[in-house]
Amino acid sequence: MAVTNAELFERTPIPRACAQLIVPTVIGSLVTVIYSMADTFFVGALNSEIQSAAVSVAGPALLALNAVNNLFGVGGSSMMSRALGRGEPEVARQSASFGFYGALLSGLLLSLLSFLFLGPLLELLGATPAAREATGAYLRWAICLGAAPTILNVVLGYLVRSEGAALHASLGTMSGCVLNILLDPVFIMPWGLDMGAAGAGCATFLSNCVACGYFFVLLRVRREKTNIRLHPRYFRPRRHIAQGVFTVGVPAAIQNLLNVTGMTVLNHFVKGYGEAAMAALGIAQKIQMVPVQVALGASQGVMPLVGYSYANGNKKRFRETISLLCRIMVPLMVAVAAVSWLWPRLFLTWFHKNPEVLRYGAMFLRGFAAAMPFVVLDFLAVGVFQSVGMGAQALVFALLRKIVLEIPGIVILGTVFHAAGITYAQAVAEFVLAAAGLWMIRRILRRFPTRGGEREVA
Repeated sequence: MAVTNAELFERTPIPRACAQLIVPTVIGSLVTVIYSMADTFFVGALNSEIQSAAVSVAGPALLALNAVNNLFGVGGSSMMSRALGRGEPEVARQSASFGFYGALLSGLLLSLLSFLFLGPLLELLGATPAAREATGAYLRWAICLGAAPTILNVVLGYLVRSEGAALHASLGTMSGCVLNILLDPVFIMPWGLDMGAAGAGCATFLSNCVACGYFFVLLRVRREKTNIRLHPRYFRPRRHIAQGVFTVGVPAAIQNLLNVTGMTVLNHFVKGYGEAAMAALGIAQKIQMVPVQVALGASQGVMPLVGYSYANGNKKRFRETISLLCRIMVPLMVAVAAVSWLWPRLFLTWFHKNPEVLRYGAMFLRGFAAAMPFVVLDFLAVGVFQSVGMGAQALVFALLRKIVLEIPGIVILGTVFHAAGITYAQAVAEFVLAAAGLWMIRRILRRFPTRGGEREVA
C-alpha cells in the first residue's frame, strides 16, 4: 500500500504547511540544545575548570557522530522525499531500510573503534594533561557505549520527518532530551552520584537509548501508515538505492567531518590560552547553539516539502517555501546577533562565575554572533541542495566553508588579533557562502524540472 502525505505536500497552503513542519522541528532542536547546555550548566556548577574543559574538548567527538547521521539520515530522508514526490513508495521503503541498518552497523563499529583507540582520540581532540582523565571518562559513556543509540535516534528522526510527520520526529528526540536534563544533576552533582563529566556522558547514553525506544514503538504502532520498515527482511541493499542515498549522504557526512575538523583546530588554537579559555569556548559554543539550532531546525523542517515539490515539478510551492523561510528567519537572526553582541555576559553568567572565563567568553560569543544573520541562509542553501539531490554542490560549500575560508581564517585572525579574533572566522565564511547560496538557488529555479520528473541541476 502506498503511504504518502499528499495533502500536506501538495495542497495545504504554504504558511500552514511550513508551520506544521517547522514548529515541531524547531522545538525539538531547542530541547536538544537545552539538554546539551544542561551538561555545561551542571558541570559548570561544580566550579571546576578541568571538568568544564573536559566537556568542551569532547564536543568534536560527539559532533563526529553526526557524520553518520548525515550519511544515512540526510541521505536516506532526501531519497525518501523525492521518491514520494515521484510516486514511488517502494523506493522510499528501501531507502528507509538502507538508512536504518547502515546507521546501526556504523554506530556499532564506531563504538568498537573508540574503545580500542581512546588514548589517541584524546590526543587528537586536544585534551590537556589535566583534563585527560575527565574527558576520557565522559567519552567512555557517550561514545564507546553510546555511539549506536545516539546515531539511531537522529537517523530515525530524519526518516520519520521525511514523510511529513515532523511532530512525531520531534517528540522522539525530545523524549530523550527531557530525560537527559532530569538525569544530569543526579549523575553529575555531589549530592547525587558525584560522577562529574562522566555523569554527563552516562546521562546522554541512557537518554538516547530511551529516544530510540520511542521511535521503535512509534513505527510499530504506525506500521500501516509509514514507509519506514525496520524488519531485517526489508533490508535488501540495491545499487540504485545506495547510490541515491550516498549521493546526498556522503557530501553531508564530509561536511560534518569538516565541521569537526574546524572545531578541533579551534580547540588547539585556544588551548594555548589555558583552561579558562577552553572552558569559555565550550560555554560560548553551547550558547551559540541556541540560534544555530533554531536556524537549522527551520531549514531542516521544510526540506521534505522542498524535496517533494522539486521531484513533483511544483515550482510555485518550491519557491514560496524558500521565500517564506527567508522572510521569517533572517530578521530573527539579526535580532539574536544584536543581543548577543551587546550583552554577552548576560548569558555567560548562567554557566560560570570565574572572571577570566567570562572575559574570554564575551570575546568568543561576539565573534560567533556576527555570523548569525548569514548562517540561516547558508543552512537553507545546503538544505535545498541536499533535498533536490545536489550532493556535489553541498560538498563544494562544505569545502569552501572550512578548508578555504574558516580554518585559514582562524589561523590568520588568531595570529593578528589573538583570542579576540579567533571566532570571527566563522562570520567571514558564512557571509561568502550565504551570497553564493542565494545565487545557486536562483539557478535551480531557472532550471526547474518538469512535473513528475527530476533533472540534474548543474
